[in-house]
Amino acid sequence: MLSSMFQYEFLQNAFISGVLIGFIAPLLGVFIVVRRLSLIADALSHVTLAGIAASLLLEKKVMGFSGLNPLYLGMAFSVGGSLMIEKLRTVYKHYQELAIPIILSGGIGLGVIFISLANGFNTDLFSYLFGSVSAVTRSDLYIVTGISVVVLLIIIVLFKELFLLSFDEEYAAASGVKARWIHFIFILTVALVIAASMRIVGILLVSSLMTLPVAAAIRIAKGFKQAIFFSVLFGEISVIVGLILAYNLDLAPGGTIVMLSVFILIITLIFSKVKRGLKS
Repeated sequence: MLSSMFQYEFLQNAFISGVLIGFIAPLLGVFIVVRRLSLIADALSHVTLAGIAASLLLEKKVMGFSGLNPLYLGMAFSVGGSLMIEKLRTVYKHYQELAIPIILSGGIGLGVIFISLANGFNTDLFSYLFGSVSAVTRSDLYIVTGISVVVLLIIIVLFKELFLLSFDEEYAAASGVKARWIHFIFILTVALVIAASMRIVGILLVSSLMTLPVAAAIRIAKGFKQAIFFSVLFGEISVIVGLILAYNLDLAPGGTIVMLSVFILIITLIFSKVKRGLKS
């Protein structure tokens, strides 16, 4: 793949997009896992699927939507889903976790309806569901790059606030942190990253890239910043090696990346268990 990458634009698009996604997805995933919001990625990915299916339906049924990148409507649905989650969290103040399965169920329902109206699955939809190296366009790369810059800036500027909110929301509020607005910005960022990641990993597997590297990192990390470092490292290894293996062995890139993440998680679990055994 590395030798072919200099010849084919679609491989360049896929590789660079993958490297960026392998960085930003686990980076946000650390905060998601620590705040016990792991299922939010699943909910927003299914809402994104509804947006992609709606875009493909409009492209098939309405003349003016032909040639429109489905990623735009997918991002719009994902952001809309994140706003609805925030609204439902205020409605169910004592049962805030209910907001996530409600939106997840709604996303699945809408997606199924749009798919049925479009007369079932097609090749484009399958590439969004499970990821496809050849489907990543130059415009997709620009979108991923833009979102990566935004995510990095938000993490740098709001790192202290996000750290406090992740570990002690009450103390953060008492310290003057505007918890509601910070969480609002954070969940919007998560929505954009999920929408941007679906071309490489696939909608149904994107939450894995946000959680599996983090699950592996927290088994060996000795602090929060170290957990971020290992999460990004494991994410990058999974994406880069996964794309190379998927290209050379003609495998689905999303599934290959996820299984590598699972393999890394198993290795870290064994390593931490052996390390504890040696200490005892």
